Amino acid sequence: MLATLGGLPGAPQAAAAPRPTAVVVLGDSAASGDGAGSYQAGTRGEGGNWCHRSARAYVHRTGLAAESVNLACSGAKAVDVGFGAPGHYTEGSQAARLVEVARRYRVETVVLQVGANDEAALVETGIACIVAFLDRARPPCRETIGPLVAPRMAGAARAVEAAVRDVREAMHRAGYAEGAYALVLTSYAAPITERMVPLAGVQGCPYRREDAGWGRTVLFPALSAALRGVAERAGTRYLDLTRAAEGREACSRPVAAQEWQRRITVDPKAFVHGGLDAVGYHLAQESFHPNAAAHAELGRCLGDFVRSGAGTAACVPGTDGRLRLERGATAAPV
Repeated sequence: MLATLGGLPGAPQAAAAPRPTAVVVLGDSAASGDGAGSYQAGTRGEGGNWCHRSARAYVHRTGLAAESVNLACSGAKAVDVGFGAPGHYTEGSQAARLVEVARRYRVETVVLQVGANDEAALVETGIACIVAFLDRARPPCRETIGPLVAPRMAGAARAVEAAVRDVREAMHRAGYAEGAYALVLTSYAAPITERMVPLAGVQGCPYRREDAGWGRTVLFPALSAALRGVAERAGTRYLDLTRAAEGREACSRPVAAQEWQRRITVDPKAFVHGGLDAVGYHLAQESFHPNAAAHAELGRCLGDFVRSGAGTAACVPGTDGRLRLERGATAAPV
């Protein structure tokens, strides 16, 4: 009888269990946690997947939701975030996976950090600067790449705008209204500085000081400005991380453990999971990426930003050595 009554119109129905809240990140190595260690099995090179998703990545340190989901993948471009992605390190579209995650959880915050591997070409620029350091017959990389910065950043901005549209579309497909979640676009922390320790070249930072200074004060701020423009045009919130590692960049301290950016890092364990595929770039893939200590601070600052309700802010170093939120404007390097 109870079963019959339960099917009658007006009979009380069992309430569906509420979905756990979640914060989700999409993007590239800076978001996946490359450099922070403790990588998720299956993303350490197994079968060609080098996404390096870290259990210590900043998305897991925000305190914003009951669950934190990392969809980012090291080396990803903006197109790898969007629908119709050609596939990167064996994985498909991050936006398509966001649809699934957003249906499983009540996603309250979506973070996007991408663009460095598009026309901005930060990895290629870093390699060019190292080559210029090793071969003094070559001109400084700031001279060869400097004229390319403006058009490269414009191209990266166009790619990121397309990714933002697909992230929004993913949330729409999952049934979310546009104002039902926070969408945050972030920039990148400059990994090196001209204020390096003596003999930095043999301590893991083979850069000319002038090139390192150009990267900190020109290259990374240029990408930040491009991404800020994307956020303004797309109507997303924007968090500037350009200065986040200031004073703790690679080779900025006598003891590497006190820094927040990795120096050149060679990981022999890459062979254990990735076999001979680790030869070359993957062997040093973690180099010049934020470490676990940096991710802990980035996650805390990101959480503060989302909770603040501010549309634009920057994470900058405070006098206590921790990151603090500077609201209302992005922060120029000092």
